[in-house]
Amino acid sequence: MAGSQTALREANRATVIETVRRYGGLTQVELAAATGLSAATVSNIVRELQGAGAVDVRTTIHNGRRAQLVTMVHRTGIAAGVRIGTRHMSIALADSAQQVLVEQTLPLPHEHRADTSLDRAALLVVELLERVGSSLGELLGIGIGVPAPVDAATGTISVPGILRGWDDAPVAQVMSKRLGVPVFVDNDANLGALAESRVGAARLYQDSVYVRVSHGTGAGVVLSGRLHRGFAGTAGEIGHVQVDAGGVVCLCGSRGCLNTVVGAPALIEVLRASRGPLTLRDIVTLAVDGDPGCRQVVEDAGSAVGAVVAGLAIAVNPQCVVVGGELAETGEVLLAPMREAIRRRVPLNHIAPLEVVAAELGPQAEVIGALLLVLENTHELTHWFEHQDGD
Repeated sequence: MAGSQTALREANRATVIETVRRYGGLTQVELAAATGLSAATVSNIVRELQGAGAVDVRTTIHNGRRAQLVTMVHRTGIAAGVRIGTRHMSIALADSAQQVLVEQTLPLPHEHRADTSLDRAALLVVELLERVGSSLGELLGIGIGVPAPVDAATGTISVPGILRGWDDAPVAQVMSKRLGVPVFVDNDANLGALAESRVGAARLYQDSVYVRVSHGTGAGVVLSGRLHRGFAGTAGEIGHVQVDAGGVVCLCGSRGCLNTVVGAPALIEVLRASRGPLTLRDIVTLAVDGDPGCRQVVEDAGSAVGAVVAGLAIAVNPQCVVVGGELAETGEVLLAPMREAIRRRVPLNHIAPLEVVAAELGPQAEVIGALLLVLENTHELTHWFEHQDGD
């Protein structure tokens, strides 16, 4: 009996912590409503967590009345990570100890433009800072991931046409001007690679490739523990490797790119006659549920992506290939044919055979990578300034 009570208390504590993290900051009354726990239980748990140094409690005014606002304790300095996709934006805040304090996802319109999307991102960063009881003064910087090649030196998209409405947009400059902090911009697959190599499935390896299979396909390459971006950020752009010389014209202007074969529009079109109009999310869900047609197109995509990744693997000889992105949520439906395509084409290394594994961070990989991009860059900048002062 005592054991079950202890387990229940631990479960309630975990629920309270997870809820505070999800929303950033809640009054105790809101926390009780969000968790379904009694006000007394929430009060006791908050008191324990405050005593353990896990949460902060401060008095605020809510609906005209005094209330106790509960937020996660964080180390000095906060990083903001923004992942901008084709139809969604994810934003998270983390402290200097890499603890995620709050995160939020919101939809974006089709072919959204840079100016409006960056305005929304800036407003949401400020709102989330307020939610965790912080201010712009604590913000170390912002990391932004976009689904296109990026010139990291300038923070602009380096290949026109791939992300409509964003060509020539000085992303880093615009966000830095809005919020007055350093801004670091990178390709989303690079950020996924950074996250998985630091805290995910590739953390035990110095050389790894992260493959993101979603609305489009891209890869991030980590060599000797560092991201390899290439000149103007086009390393790992496997979505623009030609796989069908007579295929349709891609957004990049070339014909028959991998993205024209395995991208969301291509998969949706293949299934239209038999399944009607679908979204990529529908295809993933149906494939997981065993729909034979959806499983077939995902398996075919896995084989096609695997054949291209094999060429990349031969070139850079990674120890591990990590597969993420929305299509990877189908698990072995995608991974098994991808792994087989790579196995057939990559010479087997009997000392250290190439591993092909699922991403551990799931849909959070890119936004976590954006947070790490800020924390690692601001850490390096701090050390650089300290070194200059020492000189």
